[in-house]
Amino acid sequence: MKNALIYISIIIFIYSCSKDEQTNFNPNSEIENYISAVDLSRLPEIESTNPIFYDQQNSPKDILDILKENGVNTVRLRLWVNPANQHSGFDEVRQFSETLKTNGFKTWLTLHYSDTWADPGQQETPAIWQGLNFETLKDSVYNYTKKVVTQIQPDYIQIGNEINSGLLHPQGDISLNNSNFKALLSSGSSAVREHSNNCKIILHFAGLENSDWFFNQTNTIDYDIIGLSYYPIWHGKSLDNLQNTIQSLSSNFNKKIVIAETAYPFTLDWNDQTNNIVGSTDQLILPEFPASPQGQKDFINKIKTITKSTNQGLGFCYWGAELIAWKGSQSSTASPWENQALFDFNNKALPVLSEFK
Repeated sequence: MKNALIYISIIIFIYSCSKDEQTNFNPNSEIENYISAVDLSRLPEIESTNPIFYDQQNSPKDILDILKENGVNTVRLRLWVNPANQHSGFDEVRQFSETLKTNGFKTWLTLHYSDTWADPGQQETPAIWQGLNFETLKDSVYNYTKKVVTQIQPDYIQIGNEINSGLLHPQGDISLNNSNFKALLSSGSSAVREHSNNCKIILHFAGLENSDWFFNQTNTIDYDIIGLSYYPIWHGKSLDNLQNTIQSLSSNFNKKIVIAETAYPFTLDWNDQTNNIVGSTDQLILPEFPASPQGQKDFINKIKTITKSTNQGLGFCYWGAELIAWKGSQSSTASPWENQALFDFNNKALPVLSEFK
């Protein structure tokens, strides 16, 4: 009888441990991994002018604290090879990334492989790589990407920015030199895989049209996440089309998918003399999403809903969160985006921030 009691006690103990382990399992782990991101690429430059940001209760507070308190968990930064000034260069991005990690954010780097903006309209090879033969250019991509991964250690990395037309033109032009384009992508991808166990690789396409064709072109590349830009002004006003496209892409290519860039205006007014990119009603989705604080909030709520309803939807990133009119109301060389930032013309946090929770 004594042995039987011991045996029963052991069974009860094992069962209790097993039950405890099941209790510790977090059914919300996927929710915790959801990316609620903002792009803050220009914040180091903006902060050199000492702006004061305010939370939704109108209390002055550090911008990173405001974002963190409202659910932002990831910050995206662009990286240029040798920019005309130090902004968005390696040293600034490395230092800012350290600050972000200290404040509890994950970091997401978008490697432009250029000294300036890279997008569907331009993919200019950095000056120091121009004139290289293709094998040397490919090695340069590998070594540069390795340096970024080992020294900055981002959580997510884009191999190129909005690479609809390829990257590192003319050698990496997707239409003229398709095999070279793929070889350059593979070189960057290999550098990440061989020097990081955790960094996730994003391939980034701007818009919806031809996205299926593009990701067919890249189906031999080793990467983790499909990234799309979606701005109504450039990529159409149908949110149903957005939802159908991301569902189709994630299913067809069996990849996680993230809206890597999006934004929406809270007003059509200006706060400086720099021409705004969005400034008229024909650029909006009406009547559902007017250019108002509520319209901006509702638009991002819809973006979040779409990504969460997609089988492999991973999250979204708001571009230009920090782009207030930081040079003053008379500047013609400051922000073309202050009416789409996450802070109003008094630098107060807008209602849209509650959608990042």
